[in-house]
Amino acid sequence: MDHSYYLGIDIGGTKCTVITGTKNMEILEREQVETNHAQGPYNLIDQLLNISDRLIQKTKKDKLQAIGISCGGPLDSKTGIIMSPPNLPGWDNIPITRIFMEKFDVQTFLQNDANACALAEWKSGAGKGTENMIFLTFGTGMGAGIILNGKLYTGTNDLAGEVGHIRLADDGPEAYGKKGSFEGFCSGAGITRLGKTIVSSKLQMGEKVMFCQNEKQIDTITTKKIAEAAFKGDKTAQEIFEISGEYLGKGLSILIDILNPERIVIGSVYTRATRLIEPACRKVMEREALSPALKVCEIVPAALGDEVGEYACLCVALDGVGKLND
Repeated sequence: MDHSYYLGIDIGGTKCTVITGTKNMEILEREQVETNHAQGPYNLIDQLLNISDRLIQKTKKDKLQAIGISCGGPLDSKTGIIMSPPNLPGWDNIPITRIFMEKFDVQTFLQNDANACALAEWKSGAGKGTENMIFLTFGTGMGAGIILNGKLYTGTNDLAGEVGHIRLADDGPEAYGKKGSFEGFCSGAGITRLGKTIVSSKLQMGEKVMFCQNEKQIDTITTKKIAEAAFKGDKTAQEIFEISGEYLGKGLSILIDILNPERIVIGSVYTRATRLIEPACRKVMEREALSPALKVCEIVPAALGDEVGEYACLCVALDGVGKLND
């Protein structure tokens, strides 16, 4: 009987999770810690090392096979270095895999969070059974993880999948320093900015908005608040999500035409607000995408929910070992 196991670390801007798990994606132990930016990266890394050591002692298995680390980019997966992610101030050129390899004496692998989540949804979520799949984060930002011919595609220097940088319009919400970018229209932060602009315009014209009564309340607008109003039938809120859906359709059409995937899995905001986004998105895709490519491509919400980060870092370890054995 196989008693081996893997260690996974999901490093996030607000919290970090450490897990042990099996090759069959069974989570054995887990522990979380808040990301305290004020104390610097190495204080947190020491906490993660201590938690990892503790979970290894608790895990009733014989041999730790590998460690997988998922973290927001930019990073270099080949050298295992985290390079100044915007959500981790002070994490400048951190040799994270070397630190864990020296501590635990096992192979350690690093991937950005979008790629790691793509692996997780592909292996045990909404992308299971596919050979060509795209995972879109559609969370605070918009990034992609790409599975091509049954393998994760990361590009020449780990920048494959930065779809949020694509400009879809000459004007619109700004992200990546670009107005009208994919992330500007299709992310939590982007929808919030789009909502504030539209609501401000409507209020100035004397129109009533259910979820924002006056200009002083505009700063309180969030994507969650807009979604709640849209589900209750507010026309302005529904209009905001329709616009996001239209631009999602434009972005997906580009991806479908270039990569010809069999499934596109979309997380976070899309998963929670599919009914608000999907109709406008589908209408645009039917107009913009190549019909034979669209016909073979499913667009589905992600399946792993809030646990995706745990499965993601485990998948980084499994994928790394798999590549070594190829």
